[in-house]
Amino acid sequence: MTNITLSIPDEVHDKMKMHKEIRWSEVVRRAIIDYVEKLEEKGSEITTKELLEGLGDDFRKTLSELSFEKAEKEYKKMRDAEWKRVSTIQTG
Repeated sequence: MTNITLSIPDEVHDKMKMHKEIRWSEVVRRAIIDYVEKLEEKGSEITTKELLEGLGDDFRKTLSELSFEKAEKEYKKMRDAEWKRVSTIQTG
């Protein structure tokens, strides 16, 4: 099974911590699987508008409030973390 890195707003993380009984990785895994299944049913032709509608109002609001500078900073953090993860993998 492949691992992925996911960034979420701090406020959401704080709320998630209040529900330690929930296996959040399973929630995300199921959401991704469901979404991929929907894409496969519809085919690969999905518009940006449809994608944003599927992600919901909260995501659109967060995205619209995100500055380019913050997005660039977070992208670089994610890229560096992924490089560190990939560069430490040893092949057998």
